[in-house]
Amino acid sequence: MPLIAGIDIGNATTEVALAQTGGRETQFIASGIVATTGMKGTGENIAGIVASLEKALSGTPWTLGDLDKICINEAAPVIGDVAMETITETIITESTMIGHNPQTPGGAGIGVGKTIALAALAAVPEAQFADGWIPLIGDEYDFLEAVWLLNEALDRGVNVVAAILKKDDGVLVNNRLRKVLPVVDEVTLLEQVPEGVLAAVEVAATGQVVRVLSNPYGIATFFGLTPEETQAIVPIARALIGNRSAVVLKTPQGDVKSRTIPAGKILISGERRSAEADVARGADGIMQAMAGCAPVQDIRGEAGTHAGGMLERVRSVMATLSGHAMSDIRIQDLLAVDTFIPRKVQGGIAGEFSMENAVGIAAMVKSDRLQMQAIASALSERLHTEVVVGGVEANMAVAGALTTPGCAAPLAILDLGAGSTDAAIISAEGSVKSVHLAGAGNMVSLLIKTELGLSELHLAEELKKYPLAKVESLFSIRHENGAVEFFREPLSPSVFAKVVYIKDGELIPVDNLTSLEKIRTVRRQAKEKVFVTNCLRALRQVSPGGSIRDIAFVVLVGGSSLDFEVPQLITDALSHYGVVAGQGNIRGTEGPRNAVATGLVLACADA
Repeated sequence: MPLIAGIDIGNATTEVALAQTGGRETQFIASGIVATTGMKGTGENIAGIVASLEKALSGTPWTLGDLDKICINEAAPVIGDVAMETITETIITESTMIGHNPQTPGGAGIGVGKTIALAALAAVPEAQFADGWIPLIGDEYDFLEAVWLLNEALDRGVNVVAAILKKDDGVLVNNRLRKVLPVVDEVTLLEQVPEGVLAAVEVAATGQVVRVLSNPYGIATFFGLTPEETQAIVPIARALIGNRSAVVLKTPQGDVKSRTIPAGKILISGERRSAEADVARGADGIMQAMAGCAPVQDIRGEAGTHAGGMLERVRSVMATLSGHAMSDIRIQDLLAVDTFIPRKVQGGIAGEFSMENAVGIAAMVKSDRLQMQAIASALSERLHTEVVVGGVEANMAVAGALTTPGCAAPLAILDLGAGSTDAAIISAEGSVKSVHLAGAGNMVSLLIKTELGLSELHLAEELKKYPLAKVESLFSIRHENGAVEFFREPLSPSVFAKVVYIKDGELIPVDNLTSLEKIRTVRRQAKEKVFVTNCLRALRQVSPGGSIRDIAFVVLVGGSSLDFEVPQLITDALSHYGVVAGQGNIRGTEGPRNAVATGLVLACADA
């Protein structure tokens, strides 16, 4: 019996299904999966294809030379480098600054007064003792020295209302003062803070956040601002929301602006009509324009703008990889989602960041069968085996999904991958309608990385895939669902009081100061923005009547459907339309994976 391999080249993984075929009988033998090498749909995929074949064959009596036929998918690349285009940016000049939320501020309360060098406190005239004073304490002072000078001023009757330190000594200083003051530390650019200007310092109690300086009217009260000036300081107040400590000062020359960056317009060309969407209006406007132009033929960005630059980078990357001219590259789909992105506050005192509105965009390049044929020819030459390009991924996924026990046409499938979300529906007569959309697991990871301000995409991937917990003692943790788990042996001190994610039973600390609740919220919202949004629009496009309610059964396949919460999010969303959804179990053994590879084998066997 001939030995056939079906190979699904994905954005993240390359999967193989091996089978022997004879007549109408197909006997599956083994499966394999490895990480995809290179960008999907390029010649670099060949190394991963060979590795996946070798892995699948390793447990069988056959070798690469025994393969009679290989069938690969039509791989439409999805650019994994999703653009995050900022809509607004807060700019604070050198004469206006905001506090940075250190983890070790001292004291509590609010202090309003003039800034003064610590050494100059001794020279404050008696007539000005009652004025509020906020000493600036540089790194040339030891904390004991600073405390002695502060206490000496307090004993003389100087009204010291707060302190700003460069070193990480806030708690040490506060614990030795004769009076409880709000003390902010870790101000790395202290030398840029001017003296003799009115400032406000607020430190919240442990577990609390600032309330007065995160309120525009609170700042206006302290500085006596006019309504026009109050409107101008809104960006400062917004940047301080959620901080444990805050500092605001404003000189007469100070200026705060919230300006719009020319994010640009996206120009969408469809078969029947064209439209343009302004990125600055957010993701909803972009996706409405996309829906109105379906089916989309090409997407371009306005020249000289962020949107234009992003989409031209997509074309440039694909032109380089495929060898085609940039003008020949067509973008067939785009997913836009609203998000937030941390931007450095210009003029801040310690590298502060402010969360700004942004739009995340994932783009998909139109599939090039000639490029896939070139990959097939190169692979055939290397393995001395017949290699053919199979059908559209979604169609192959339907064939694979039908091997799930209990499944039969008519039904729809959702193939949730790393770069794309595919949907297909098969009628009782066997006709298939499919769609291939940009945006899936990679975009979720990037949203998590961006909104949490993580330095590594790998950590975002881990936070996406594994549940969280908080280590409450050396013998117990509290899971994100509220359940408490106890241990017989003490946990490692390295995870004590930290947020951790649980990977294969191991507690791995998250070296990020974000709370468990914030990480969980960002993670779930990212999955909803990408997977739920994409699944709903994909099903609408393949539904016979254009309505999701026309679909009765949906089978989830693909690597991302293995996620511990994505299937529940999609099932819940589809339940509002009366749709029954659940994970597939390809061939009764593979779970939701291997659907496309299995479908390719079945298609080759019937050819």
